[in-house]
Amino acid sequence: MTGLDALTLGQRPSGRTALAARWIIGHLNGRHKLFEQAEIVIEADRVIHVGPAFPGPVARRIDLGDVLVSPGFIDLDALSDLDTTLLTVDNGPGWATGRVWPQSYVDRGPYEMYTPEELAFQKHYAFAQLLRQGITSALPIASLFYREWGETTAEFETAAQAAADLGLRVWLGPAYRSGGMVCTAPGVLEPRFDEARGLKGLDDAIVFASRHGGSYGGLVQAMLSPDRVETCTLALLERTMAASRDMALPVRLHMAQGRMERRTVQALHGTTAPQWLARHGLLHDRLIAPHAVEAEPQDLALYARHGVTIAHCPLVYARDGEMLKSFRRCRDLGINIGMGTDTAPADMVLNMAVALMMGRAAEGDDRGLTTAEVFDAATMGGANALHRPDLGRLQPGSKADIAIFDMADSYFAPRIDPVQSLIFGATGRVTKAVFVDGRLSMRDGQVAGMDMAAARSQAQAQFDRLLQRYPERSWGHPDLAAMFPPTYP
Repeated sequence: MTGLDALTLGQRPSGRTALAARWIIGHLNGRHKLFEQAEIVIEADRVIHVGPAFPGPVARRIDLGDVLVSPGFIDLDALSDLDTTLLTVDNGPGWATGRVWPQSYVDRGPYEMYTPEELAFQKHYAFAQLLRQGITSALPIASLFYREWGETTAEFETAAQAAADLGLRVWLGPAYRSGGMVCTAPGVLEPRFDEARGLKGLDDAIVFASRHGGSYGGLVQAMLSPDRVETCTLALLERTMAASRDMALPVRLHMAQGRMERRTVQALHGTTAPQWLARHGLLHDRLIAPHAVEAEPQDLALYARHGVTIAHCPLVYARDGEMLKSFRRCRDLGINIGMGTDTAPADMVLNMAVALMMGRAAEGDDRGLTTAEVFDAATMGGANALHRPDLGRLQPGSKADIAIFDMADSYFAPRIDPVQSLIFGATGRVTKAVFVDGRLSMRDGQVAGMDMAAARSQAQAQFDRLLQRYPERSWGHPDLAAMFPPTYP
């Protein structure tokens, strides 16, 4: 028996590797199954055995001890920048605190607030943080509030390289849009459109998808990322969905996610966003729609009818007292639900815990959501959204995307069922190691090629520089201290 320190971080071990553990979440007959005192055997990029001790020959056996071996989490809305939503948790409204462009900023001419080097660094840093939380597959997302317009293919070339270097499975595509919201007076927000610019962004995204879909041995896949529904014209969405159909690409489009969106779409199109898309035949089973907290019953019925997946990101909404209404209603309708983090920390375990609590609160009792359902959403739900039955589960033939959680952590006492203990403990910081595609991508908080302590300092310095520029792009150009005062004077 040897420990994980016998493996080289950032590399795929040669031959067969047997991992023995107190608990393993395998997969049998279409559902997760908990094995106790069991083994999982991986070879190259695949799982070849889950269950009792493997009788065949192996290159090495590693006794992991008192751990839970799980399918890696799938994050359908994974933060890939330095989280600016944290600035508004106690400070609002958004139009007064840099979350909407003021007219003066538009007149001056929007500009990039990060250098290309800073954009590249934040992807590296964010991807590493995802791995540290047991996330093995991610659909990255970043804010466009501080961008000149949309994301660029150049920065996504570096994002693809970052994912390959760190060993994270990703679906990538630069975000594009036809317009944006502008604050023209205190509390007055108006959409402004440049459809030609949006269509050019889509064209660039299609070129990127053609070049990178399946690259780096399949670790990097492509997706289409129109920004938010209220920033998209009908022509942009029609061409996006046509490209999705022709290229079999997932599309992530934020809609039914906020009151400002509802008011804007109602004013523009006379209905809700899901009903507007349905009217034009644009809902389908490769569409991933965060967050559905403003979805009406008719919207949810349309999601169910057309196979749309909800990317559920409960933490970022619970901070503002909002919730999906409700997880149980969506499941009963047959809607596929996957999980996302969409904020810092990118902690999927914490998000599952918040989902469990808010789901039960929405229904008024513990029948609102079960531990198994929220865990299934973080694993199989994401895989189903991506049409990837080889992800989100551990069974012979599945990808060797594995998260290992320390169940001997001193905070887990008394321990209950290991899955319940993990979620009730509400922290992914007990993630000991992660394998992606059979490669050891994270061990004891470290990822290959990154000094995490130095990266943390660099991230803070980069965020602080961004923060200093917030007044010039906020209505009335208030003093920074007035925008974001400390908790106590």
